[in-house]
Amino acid sequence: MKIGLNPKVIVSIVYVLAMFMVAMDGTVLNVALRTISEELGIPPAASSTLNVGYLVSLAVFLPVAGWLGDRWGTKRVFLSALALFTVSSALCATADQLSTLTFFRILQGAGGGLLTPVAMAMLFRTFPPQERAKVSRMLILPIALAPALGPIVSGLIVDQLSWRWIFYVNLPVGIPAVIFGMLYLKEHREQGAGRLDVPGWLLSAPGLALTMYALSQGPLRGWTSPLIIGAGLTGIILLTLLVVAELRTKQPLLDLRLLKDRLFRYSGLVSVCGAAGLLGMLYVFPLMYQNVLNATALETGLTTFPEALGLMIASQLVPWTYPRLGPRKLISMGLICTAVIFITLSQITVDTNPWFIRSLLFGVGIFLGQTVGAVQIASFAKIPPPSMGRASTWFTVQNRLGSAIGMALLSAVLAGVGTTTVTAAGTMEPNMLAYRLALLGAAAFLLIGLCFALKISDDDAAATIRKNSGQGLFRRQKKSPSLTQES
Repeated sequence: MKIGLNPKVIVSIVYVLAMFMVAMDGTVLNVALRTISEELGIPPAASSTLNVGYLVSLAVFLPVAGWLGDRWGTKRVFLSALALFTVSSALCATADQLSTLTFFRILQGAGGGLLTPVAMAMLFRTFPPQERAKVSRMLILPIALAPALGPIVSGLIVDQLSWRWIFYVNLPVGIPAVIFGMLYLKEHREQGAGRLDVPGWLLSAPGLALTMYALSQGPLRGWTSPLIIGAGLTGIILLTLLVVAELRTKQPLLDLRLLKDRLFRYSGLVSVCGAAGLLGMLYVFPLMYQNVLNATALETGLTTFPEALGLMIASQLVPWTYPRLGPRKLISMGLICTAVIFITLSQITVDTNPWFIRSLLFGVGIFLGQTVGAVQIASFAKIPPPSMGRASTWFTVQNRLGSAIGMALLSAVLAGVGTTTVTAAGTMEPNMLAYRLALLGAAAFLLIGLCFALKISDDDAAATIRKNSGQGLFRRQKKSPSLTQES
């Protein structure tokens, strides 16, 4: 006999478990790439196909996730994607050739591409706008903890066990999540989902895949490589045609008409800039810490871990700060403070106290964590439940592109300036200037996001600021019946 559980608790549990697994997978592999290439007998550069295959597959399936959830049911699609991700993780651990490992990584990417938008749609349909500040505690947890734990866990596993266990660790999370979801999740379908927008998918899948490929491989292969130029230009052309096609389609796969909502539009742009800045910093800083300050990989992982602690604390602060400050002030303050910290990080030297560096990264988590939480709460404030699947898909696509753009442009800064320099004695040494300029570039992304944050109106997000009980809520509901119905 099934235990009677609150539907909100059920959705929260499966959301956190699934997002934790996907978020950790994004960082756990990088530390092990050298070991994998040595064991499989392949050049280190060839191992990059493992990440490329994952990213391209994710880009292909991401646009269709929202429609699949609306048409075939969020429970069915979510659990299928979660099962695919879990099974393909186990298959990755058994691979003995680069080709088979890459294929299983492609399957993982398919599962990951479907998971995030459907999970977000489930979450925001379950929690009405006025409760989303509280649920932000769950939103931040997997985003905060998993990426920071990834390099540490991967380093320990590779040193003490085998690289294969970085994939096996997904099983104790994925299997219970699938079983729990099968037992307790409720199915949800949208009656007006309509048919699949085939032209939209045929344009978005290769367009996003080629763009992601160019952005991720440009720093490695060189931006002047004919392959990178060809992939990038083709991707941009396809995405341009996608915009034209989707605006003419009644029920588009990627609903660009959602951008007419000012709050969704500007919050999404802030999210893009925030993802570019944060992921760019988390890419550049470990390189600087190891190559310039001569730290080990484990020391670097432990030094960056306070950022995750700050994010977790921030997730507990958002339900208190969000309704008191409103999204405009909270997001703006978080971006300004984080940009200042990035600028400070760019000035550290070999003599800088490690605990001062850790305190700075802890501050990044505190300030940017509240920004991320506020953006996710505000973005969907005026999105009606029937549009939630397509809105979460668009929001996820933006974030993925923002992360790729941030890492690509900051990698270009490192490559353009040069990470090594020749001393007067004719010897090579790390070029600190390149890393400093890249960190300043990460700060610049946040300041661009600040320009968009200042265009956010707290009145547009009123449904997420109001309290959940009492006379005040009743009076506001009387004034804004449309928002009440959407909740």
